[in-house]
Amino acid sequence: MRLRIPIAIKLAMAITMLIVIGMSMLGFTILENQKQIMSEQVIGMGTTVAMQLANSSKEMVLADDTLGLQTLVNNLVDKNNVLGAIITSDKGTPLAKGGVVPGKSTIQFQSRKASNPQQIHHFEWGWYELDSTSSNERVTFVSPIHFNELLAGHVFVTFTKNYMLQSLKEAKQVIIMITVLMTVIAIFLAFVLSKHLSKPIHRLVDASKAIGEGDFYYRLSERRNDEIGELASAFNQMAEGLLRKSQVENVFSRYVSSSVAKKIMENLDEVELGGKHVHASVLFADIVGFTSISENLPPKEIATLLNEFFSHISIISELYNGHIDKFMGDCAMVVFGVPEHDPDHSFQAIACAIMIRKLVAKLNAARVDQGKIPIRFRIGINSGNMVAGNLGSQDRMDYTVIGDPVNLASRLSAVANGDQIVIMDELYQQESIQQRIVAHEHETIRVRGKQEPVTTYLVDDVADRYVDKMNKQIDQIINSQNTHENA
Repeated sequence: MRLRIPIAIKLAMAITMLIVIGMSMLGFTILENQKQIMSEQVIGMGTTVAMQLANSSKEMVLADDTLGLQTLVNNLVDKNNVLGAIITSDKGTPLAKGGVVPGKSTIQFQSRKASNPQQIHHFEWGWYELDSTSSNERVTFVSPIHFNELLAGHVFVTFTKNYMLQSLKEAKQVIIMITVLMTVIAIFLAFVLSKHLSKPIHRLVDASKAIGEGDFYYRLSERRNDEIGELASAFNQMAEGLLRKSQVENVFSRYVSSSVAKKIMENLDEVELGGKHVHASVLFADIVGFTSISENLPPKEIATLLNEFFSHISIISELYNGHIDKFMGDCAMVVFGVPEHDPDHSFQAIACAIMIRKLVAKLNAARVDQGKIPIRFRIGINSGNMVAGNLGSQDRMDYTVIGDPVNLASRLSAVANGDQIVIMDELYQQESIQQRIVAHEHETIRVRGKQEPVTTYLVDDVADRYVDKMNKQIDQIINSQNTHENA
């Protein structure tokens, strides 16, 4: 599982790193600049002192006044950070010296480099004290002694670099302390800033989760004149579009079954006229004597009656993977096995019819107690090969099934009496059907398109093993209706 790092922490880390890198680069630049300035100061001072010593000692060197030269050296040492000085002849022989000076070989080598009258140069060297493990940085300036273009000797003036290094060390410590302090402040400010910057993103995440959970009324209240504001506006527009789509789907599913609506919405680019051959089952449920019933009731009560019973038929159809194909006046047409294939569609259709009859019987008992007219359904069921698809015109189409099995199911409904469920002999003779329902032979009827009469069966009930489950489902439907009415 990948570690999830909040964006606020990422932003804080990024801002902190930028500040730390910036402060480090600034400190390094300051140190290098300070080092260069100090080095130039040491070189300038050393060059000046060496030239002055050379000018002051040239007459004494020519006069071989070693006492005067030693006095001159002694006065110079320990002043202006001068650690040592030595005056040599043109042969490299020391004439006077004091303090810390380079070795003999170094003096001879550097004397040869300073033969030019205008040439004053310097070199760095170090040495270790016996009681210290640290080295001492030294820089020695070499100036030739000339008299009327005659090389009389050399002067070596040695300075310490420790004060410069100590200044750089102190500056480095100050810069490090400032960097650490700025880093701490930067971390705090970065987290505060990142939290402020990431708030709109968190709101977008919450909004996305709400939309994902089906809350299409969720809106962002961001009012910003930047990219975040544009993103929030785009999100609200998207949510509004999803809300409209959801409302259209909900309304659409009231006009067609939920399975058909889902199928169409999933394949909007493929909605076109046409059909395919399927093996499915069709159920027709027709109210007996509806014409006389409607003559004795006001229109509003008729509409309420039909809506009540058709609502129950719709609920039961969904329990058995069927869908309402259409309502035709007082008749409901229910299809099983399309648009989603169901290998057990024949039994599902018969079980649906049995539950409709049982539920209607219980509802009628309550209606009689209330002094209302009982409603009785006659049901015809048939299975077979039929055409299912979008039929009609490009401007108006209907997802339905057509074919001889559909017509025969309608015919079986017409010949049935109240509370009867009529099926064909061919359907009953299926082994998977005989083992799960109770039925008996009914009458033989003639059907248009068939030369020989066909035998029909009346369905009595489902097999015993299905009865308890069906009765419990009927009770749940009735209890749910009562709860809804009381609310």
